[in-house]
Amino acid sequence: MAARVLVVDDQAPVRRVVRRLLERSGYEVDEAGDGGVALDRLRVDVPDAIVLDVSMPVVDGWTTLERIRELSDVPVLMLTGRSAELERARGLRGGADDYLIKPFGGRELVARLDVLVRRGDLSATSAGYSDDWLEVDRTGRRVRVDGTPVELSSVEARLLGELVRRAGRLVSVPDLACAGWGHDSAVSTGQVVIGIAWLRASLGPAPHGGSPIETLRGFGYRYVPPAGP
Repeated sequence: MAARVLVVDDQAPVRRVVRRLLERSGYEVDEAGDGGVALDRLRVDVPDAIVLDVSMPVVDGWTTLERIRELSDVPVLMLTGRSAELERARGLRGGADDYLIKPFGGRELVARLDVLVRRGDLSATSAGYSDDWLEVDRTGRRVRVDGTPVELSSVEARLLGELVRRAGRLVSVPDLACAGWGHDSAVSTGQVVIGIAWLRASLGPAPHGGSPIETLRGFGYRYVPPAGP
């Protein structure tokens, strides 16, 4: 069964181009001309992924993304004409799964979307994780720390998922980049460092102080389950 993608952009020519690219690659495509229409459709039926433009009138991409995350963990690929790293960080911090700058190549768009859809398929079947301090459900988005629910961004959830999947073992920076963003060629070491810092701040300190996410300088990071009392 073909994966379904919702393309959200106020410019009809852009939607048509993206539709053609995705349909040629085997996707089923729906369109929405603004964020409000996209949210109405999401409440009725959740697609396998969303391609979301940032600059839209009425309900812009940032607001739409925020409301999407209130409704669903569906993978979201954001499109923007802005190339500043702060804009990329804002999108990823806000719950976007990936970020593509206009003008973009058709192959790159399809490749990144393929990664997001595959990741969604894997998250739906993967096992969860738990220790005496941390619980992570199979989607990676529902997290409890010492019994208290904790909200994570999409990037934070994927970084944590990779760390706990290999709990006690080193996870390299390239592996974390691939897990967090779906590709490592466009993700700097600095972005991974910032992502881990966000994750540590969201989780808070372990029972005996410090963070259970250890830095192995020059190599990567490791999640070490906190020891019991």
